[in-house]
Amino acid sequence: MNWFKFASPATFYPLAGKLIPLFWVLTVLFGAAGLWLSFFVAPTDATQGEGYRIIFIHVPTSWMSMFIYLIMAGWAAMGLSLNARLSSMMAQALAPTGALMAFLSLWTGAFWGKPMWGTWWVWDARLTSELILFFLYLGFMSLQASIDDPRRADKAGAIVALVGVVNVPIIYFSVKWWNTLHQGASVSINKSPSMAMTMLWGMLLMALCLWMYSIVMALTRVRAIILERESHTEWVKQLSEVKP
Repeated sequence: MNWFKFASPATFYPLAGKLIPLFWVLTVLFGAAGLWLSFFVAPTDATQGEGYRIIFIHVPTSWMSMFIYLIMAGWAAMGLSLNARLSSMMAQALAPTGALMAFLSLWTGAFWGKPMWGTWWVWDARLTSELILFFLYLGFMSLQASIDDPRRADKAGAIVALVGVVNVPIIYFSVKWWNTLHQGASVSINKSPSMAMTMLWGMLLMALCLWMYSIVMALTRVRAIILERESHTEWVKQLSEVKP
């Protein structure tokens, strides 16, 4: 199969429509399994008690906030360097979900920090860099919305996205580079996880749930963006005529 044919908005639009139900099903399945393991099967933490269970939301949203930003910046770079319209549309479609994940990461982190640290917020290196990531998402979306010409908006947004990439490794390595209140990573590629396997599986399933959800949202938004930007084309006009 020639996958390059889907680089055209006209051919990607129906493909995205077919994929959305599949990823909704995966979202529900992974979410149900992850929540069940996280809140009903995983043991109570010896030091943090039941309050630790917020990490099953906090950690996956933190992962996704960084991952989505890298993917968004990658699409933006492709749009900028290859002048690919669909790539720029994908970057625009990913930004709101990335901002949501960054917000949830900060919000759940505050709820975890209050009983554990005795405060809702500290200007910790990781917390501060995650807050900057949230503002980068908002800045990307605001800049694109403020420019009427889509091409100029895509270029300006791509520059912001690429400059902001430097913040992602800062978030990830902040607990190693600086003396921070935030605990180190519980899951690492280089070492065995420092948690029970049921906890690990609950966290990974929740991460997969959020991953599938992010794909659903990106595909849904990019279809809307395609219709808006390609409204002058013949295939969109024909599509509008077919719909009741």
